[in-house]
Amino acid sequence: MSEIFGWTGRALLVDLSTGITKRIELEREVLLKFMGGRGLGAKIVYDGVDPRTDPFHRDNILVFAVGPLTATKVYTSGRYCVVSKSPLTGGLFYSSSGGFFGASLKKAGYDAIIIRGRASDSVYLYIDDEEVKLEKASHLWGKGTKEVREILKRDLGREFRVVCIGPAGENLVRYACIVNDISNAAGRGGLGAVMGSKNLKAIAVRGSRKVRVADPDALNDLMEKAKIRVIWNPILDKALAYYGTSSLVNIINEHGMLPTRNFQLGYFEEADAISGETLRERIFVKRASCYNCPVACKRITRTKSMGGEGPEYETIGSLGSMLMIGDIEKVAEINYLCNDLGLDTISTGVTIACAMELSERGVIDEKIEWGDAEKVKELVGKIAAREGIGNELAEGSKRFAEKYGMSECAMHVKGLELAMYDPRGAFGQALSYATSNRGGCHLNAYMIAVEVLGVPYLMDRFSPTGKPPIVVYLQNLAAAIDSMVLCKFMAFEFDDEMFANFLSAVTGENYTQETVVKTGERIWNLERVFNIRAGIEPSQDTLPSRLLSPLQNGPCKGKVPPLRQMLQEYYYVRGWREDGIPTAEKLKELGIEPPEGWE
Repeated sequence: MSEIFGWTGRALLVDLSTGITKRIELEREVLLKFMGGRGLGAKIVYDGVDPRTDPFHRDNILVFAVGPLTATKVYTSGRYCVVSKSPLTGGLFYSSSGGFFGASLKKAGYDAIIIRGRASDSVYLYIDDEEVKLEKASHLWGKGTKEVREILKRDLGREFRVVCIGPAGENLVRYACIVNDISNAAGRGGLGAVMGSKNLKAIAVRGSRKVRVADPDALNDLMEKAKIRVIWNPILDKALAYYGTSSLVNIINEHGMLPTRNFQLGYFEEADAISGETLRERIFVKRASCYNCPVACKRITRTKSMGGEGPEYETIGSLGSMLMIGDIEKVAEINYLCNDLGLDTISTGVTIACAMELSERGVIDEKIEWGDAEKVKELVGKIAAREGIGNELAEGSKRFAEKYGMSECAMHVKGLELAMYDPRGAFGQALSYATSNRGGCHLNAYMIAVEVLGVPYLMDRFSPTGKPPIVVYLQNLAAAIDSMVLCKFMAFEFDDEMFANFLSAVTGENYTQETVVKTGERIWNLERVFNIRAGIEPSQDTLPSRLLSPLQNGPCKGKVPPLRQMLQEYYYVRGWREDGIPTAEKLKELGIEPPEGWE
């Protein structure tokens, strides 16, 4: 490969079935078209996995990928993405995480780790710059994520960064996550279960290389300007820095959008007791930061009997208001337990909320009462171990509710449990949920920014006007940010022009606003094509029936998002057919070869 900046141009290919590892060169064209992180991972899985493959089959591929900006001076550049076929949704799925692992992987000299096959016994992957080997992990199997990290860092060295799965991943819980550092997680979609299906317990990385930057002076100038902008941004330097993401609890509740009692309500009477303000007053210990991040939104916390990190806003909603638990200490302790067992807190909370509703209705024999935190802790343990009713709950809310003929009680889109914003209170967010390639994800297009927070401007949250083009743009931009790989919080201050400037200074390539967004559009369409071939039809671009019926009280009373109307415009803006399928012409325009027989 000719001289390259930003990227390393290399990937590590690991065949767990044979135990063979080797370095491969990545094509420059692929890096330019798909960037890194989410995009690079999506391209590798798209090319290497039959969409009909069972996610737990040895032929499924698991990719850990970083981007051209990773481990540079650009703020929040320590993230990484994991990409595979999801056991929860059945689609092409990415999940990203902060912390320090991504920077270590890049400094070890890799843009990606591509994992194939299945080990005959439990192993972990050891990477120390050029030294790569697979080691036995029988002494780690069955242990929680905290203990695994402590053992590996003790045995290998404190400089190593570790990603690992907990018992939930080992037991193939369909929403098991991958955890690094204290509790940073590639949380959604069950990619921890894919890792478990391969008998891969952990990856430990230490890297010492510096990332080559094309124009260090230009990058230094950009970061001086970026520093000032972050300092003056009220969300980044005030709300997130002081309260973390939990600053949203009271805001979203007052808007009547805090999911409560399995989305039966949008307002939680005890919200203040689980708010960011209460968290800071009762359990806050200190702030924590990811790699090269000036915001430091993480919270180190401690209850009377336990300690850890978080809970974040999404966790507070899913394990708090959704379950009617109005005690920040109890929510925090359930959160700590999920982190250690390796469970996605959103899917865990939403699935248990579904079970609570079915219990209340007398559909299941198990007695699970609203607000019973001790019962929730018990269920979390059973889910991770797949014991008793936990075995059913480990399948996720969609499969669980379908088993009992109560699909209407499962709050998901395309199999992924919904995040903590009631879409009846923000019509753009409703469209974002419905069309997300991941499913019920709030991050593919964070319309809460423009519909609630007023960033960069405030739109009428109860109007569909102008929402589809904004959703399309934000989805494309989000895909690009996930491929750089940066934290999406940076989008509260920086736009596509600033991201293009970062990329140009680091890589030496001529990035523009248009090429950044076009890269995201290419990634979005690639994921869409894979998912359609995997059986996720455009008819699934919808919301649970409950969320297409109005709330009976609160600020959102009587409001229903006109989803069908917005979908028609969304497909038009995307340049797709009226039925939501990308055309061959659109794919060719984006440089994607249409599958055989694609019209």
